[in-house]
Amino acid sequence: MAEILRGKPVADRINENSVAQVKELGRSGIVPTLAILRVGERADDISYERGAMKRCAAVGVAVRNVILAEDVSQNTLMRELDQLNRDEQVHGIMVFRPLPKHLDEEAVRQAMDPAKDVDGITDGSLAGVFTNTSAGFCPCTAQAAVEILDFYGVECSGKRAAVIGRSLVVGRPAAMLLMHRNATVTICHTRTVDMPSVIKEADIVIVCAGKMETIDAKYFRPGQTVIDVGIGFNEEKGKLCGDVDYDAVEPIVDAITPVPGGVGSVTTAVLVKHVVEAARRAAEA
Repeated sequence: MAEILRGKPVADRINENSVAQVKELGRSGIVPTLAILRVGERADDISYERGAMKRCAAVGVAVRNVILAEDVSQNTLMRELDQLNRDEQVHGIMVFRPLPKHLDEEAVRQAMDPAKDVDGITDGSLAGVFTNTSAGFCPCTAQAAVEILDFYGVECSGKRAAVIGRSLVVGRPAAMLLMHRNATVTICHTRTVDMPSVIKEADIVIVCAGKMETIDAKYFRPGQTVIDVGIGFNEEKGKLCGDVDYDAVEPIVDAITPVPGGVGSVTTAVLVKHVVEAARRAAEA
């Protein structure tokens, strides 16, 4: 039986550290503040927004909600974002994506101040991830995956790691974080030849394939640690599932994250941590 790497204790540890920093900033009259910019009324956006607000409130981070209509113009959206960039009382900005098709998402991404980009979507933030500097912030889900490895004492240095997925949201930044911890990293994707053989060579596997339960037992061997970033609803089983076929893989590997209860529960804690860090950097500047 594999060790189950649950996200809750990891998130709790991150939140404890954030609470301590919020109290310290409060002594200087600083209240870390997250601005959530949402266009439209997508149910998944609203659900995540509520979760983020709840986590922020528990830590002592203020939230400012900017809700725009589904048919908002590009000019209005850019004006709202510019105001948040300029507002010294706002330390972090999160924009829900994807945006409605009539809006230029790339223009929004490039216009955000990297210093407030707590979700790690700007080129400035991604450059910081690749150069291992503090410019901007790492995408939250990628960092959450590595936070779990750190918390459970999974040694990365000198180990072989594989990442299934090459998106800028998770795959590539996760690979960089592993490399900064001195792992030897392979990034796998849809054009990888004989992927199961490649994955079996790895000691650590981060799965962000974006296809529910497609990574099954043939990819794994004993001794591996598996971080499953994916999440979707399996209509047949009537439950949430990850990209890994958990029931088939859990008996094989040494350690694995569950879905739900794994990476997702840490991601929001990382977002709040970034807001607090952004407030600290602004205060020091």
